[in-house]
Amino acid sequence: MMDKNHYQALFEKANEYYGSDRAEILPFVPEGTETTLEFGCGLGDFSALVKKRFDTESWAVELHPEAAKTAAAKIDKVLNKDAIEALSELPDNKFDAIFFLDILEHLIDPYSLLSACNQKLSDNGVLISSIPNIRYYRALKNYVFKGQWEYKDQGLMDITHIRFFTHSSIGNMFKRLGFDDVSLHGIHETRSNGYRILNALSLNSLWDARYKHFIAVARKSQNIR
Repeated sequence: MMDKNHYQALFEKANEYYGSDRAEILPFVPEGTETTLEFGCGLGDFSALVKKRFDTESWAVELHPEAAKTAAAKIDKVLNKDAIEALSELPDNKFDAIFFLDILEHLIDPYSLLSACNQKLSDNGVLISSIPNIRYYRALKNYVFKGQWEYKDQGLMDITHIRFFTHSSIGNMFKRLGFDDVSLHGIHETRSNGYRILNALSLNSLWDARYKHFIAVARKSQNIR
């Protein structure tokens, strides 16, 4: 039987897991953004990049204590707390952009957190998420054609992923939660010839399997204050 310490060790990550500036997200940050909040900021590289590029006041929430300490030296404020616990310490109507970069798939209840963040956005604020696509071709061929559903240390089948999303389910989630003007953008495109052939044979029904991640940009709901 697996003991508690063994189970917890499965969820521990090497330091490099927490560090990435995610520069590919920058084009989705609206011009004029002045205040930002990032959930799961890791070492703070992305929020630091946004701060430098847009001259923002940058806040973040990070559960890992060592990563939070490192991030705190780079940006304005870091709360070393669980995301839900941090909500009470975050001011309402403050942030022009809130980021969830490959975080939602790790949460038991991402829906309640997203809904609560609506009131943390400024009047014209946006919520920007990077979310893995479980229909991505390289994952799809493993479980459809090879019958493999194997968890790994990181990537689409990261052992710490407990929620799985597709293009359709991402859009439906944000709309169901009441966000406005939801747009989805595919990134990290496969260059596999196998994918192109399969998609052509399926009459483009696998178009969304081209992308490893989708960026969701959702505007603050004007019906919730």
